[in-house]
Amino acid sequence: MKPLARYASLNRYVDLCHSVDIDAVTLMRSVDLTPASLAIPDQWVPAASIATLLERSAAASGHEDFGLLLAELRRLSNLGPLSLVIREEPDVRSALDVLMRYEHTYNEALRIRLTEVNGLATLRIELEVGEPVDSRQTVELAVGATLQILRSFLGSRWQPVSVGFTHSAPKDTSTHRRILGNAVDFDHEFTGIVFYASDLDAANQLSDELLRPYARQFLDSLPVATSSDTLSRTKELIEVLLPTGRCSAEHVARSLGFDRRTLHRHLAESELTFTGVLNSVRSALAERFVSNPRYSLTEVAVHLGFSTQGSFSRWFRNEFDVSPSAWRSAHKM
Repeated sequence: MKPLARYASLNRYVDLCHSVDIDAVTLMRSVDLTPASLAIPDQWVPAASIATLLERSAAASGHEDFGLLLAELRRLSNLGPLSLVIREEPDVRSALDVLMRYEHTYNEALRIRLTEVNGLATLRIELEVGEPVDSRQTVELAVGATLQILRSFLGSRWQPVSVGFTHSAPKDTSTHRRILGNAVDFDHEFTGIVFYASDLDAANQLSDELLRPYARQFLDSLPVATSSDTLSRTKELIEVLLPTGRCSAEHVARSLGFDRRTLHRHLAESELTFTGVLNSVRSALAERFVSNPRYSLTEVAVHLGFSTQGSFSRWFRNEFDVSPSAWRSAHKM
């Protein structure tokens, strides 16, 4: 089943289209979305349709920053009923925990994961829209919207340590730096937001302690994703563990809090195996890094968990029917 997203993802879309002089109605109809349904923000539509709409809107307007401009108009309330729960959490850490745990209730294509290392917190943000469509604008919308949520707790002047995108830079990065801060990096190893871990413990000034029990009652009524969440966490851990040379089912299962047999059972529910998931993650990373001249092929081999350049080259040729160097020549960024 293809992932869905709420019409709330397009909140203020029509306003933005007017400001950049493009026809919102025609563009929405071109991807089989109904303009009148914008009045029903909780209605679900294919996430791929939203991604395609934003790409066409960027092309029609000539604004490579279209998704980010839409993110600038975002508010915490765009999360719908979940925003009522998040705003009553006592601190930023618990608010983000709710946001990530229940992300499937507002966008099934979105994956946000938090890690903490050496005093820095990293929010990795990924989108899996279920179809091979360009999603640059949707990714920038997701990153910008997440940053807006953080600022709703930490203040409008709060700045992250850095923001990264795996895609290349637009011709003009002024909007990115105005909205996201000066430390914006493109062709980055991952897409996400890095900030000081101490910010996670900042008290939520929006919270009302008397309302918190009612918010929690609502939270308990929401369904929790299980198998799909295990799959996304498995993919994330594989990506993290590959460069260490310790990317085994045992290590991943232990990081998830259960044994290898339980991990295999969860993946089997989605008709997947650990080996298959490992190879799909490795293949996706290989396409990204091999095509980027910023990384030497030796560095790519290490990042993908290969002990030698030769073993990496053999795997790559078996996977893509071409050598890494030939792929790089044909897919220069």
